[in-house]
Amino acid sequence: MTALKLRFPTPDEPELPLDIGVHGIGRGRAGALAPVTDGGAPSVRFCVDRRGVWLTVAEGVQGVHVNGRQVRRMAMLRTGDAIFVDGQELRLVSTAPLASITAADATDGTDGDADPRIVLRGVGGRYHGRSFTLDRPRLVGRHADADIRIDEPGFADRHARLERVGSMVQLTDLGSADGSVVNGESTRDGVLQAGDQVVFDAHHRFVVEAPARAGRSAGYDRTPEPLPLADATSDSSSGGLPLPWLLFAAVVLAGLLSVLLLFGAA
Repeated sequence: MTALKLRFPTPDEPELPLDIGVHGIGRGRAGALAPVTDGGAPSVRFCVDRRGVWLTVAEGVQGVHVNGRQVRRMAMLRTGDAIFVDGQELRLVSTAPLASITAADATDGTDGDADPRIVLRGVGGRYHGRSFTLDRPRLVGRHADADIRIDEPGFADRHARLERVGSMVQLTDLGSADGSVVNGESTRDGVLQAGDQVVFDAHHRFVVEAPARAGRSAGYDRTPEPLPLADATSDSSSGGLPLPWLLFAAVVLAGLLSVLLLFGAA
């Protein structure tokens, strides 16, 4: 998983690298969101491990939203998500820059026949829950012929184009006013990989999904030491009784109890 960091709404608060562990965020002395230290009570916690990032909300805390959706207890987060706590925005961004390679580089070393299972799935806005295949270039814009039509005032008729290039997805800006947002960063052109999130017009969110591929890890690449497993071999070597002896002992105890009951009744 790519290493992440948390961006605060106030420029004087430095970005917080989200190392593996638990990071508490709450109100600072000036009322702004800040990391909680010295035993303070955080409003939310970011729990990070090699599988991803989870947001947990403290008991009694209200007004927590992820990408406009209210969170009461827990939510799994993606790179580029916007987390609002009492109206203040936190943004989950990547520590790795967006890939900026050419189409020739993206297809170099591949068979040129990209996996058709690479899709763009809506996770926010009008297209939430809907997936778009990338078997052909997809036009994003306000025009009636756009594949991903976003009919919002001020949105360009031809905003951007998305097309599959090898195992990646090329994002090409078509002269829009503000560009797009990829993994929390303003972007016009770039190459998206599986797991990257692209946002159009602030709240239309999509994630690139593809079959799992080994080798992409820009941060959390240290494998934790495995914990020893308790098994029958370790039990017997440490002095524990093997299973047959336990069964034999149980039979003997049952016999003794029967004898005691018999003679006790007599």
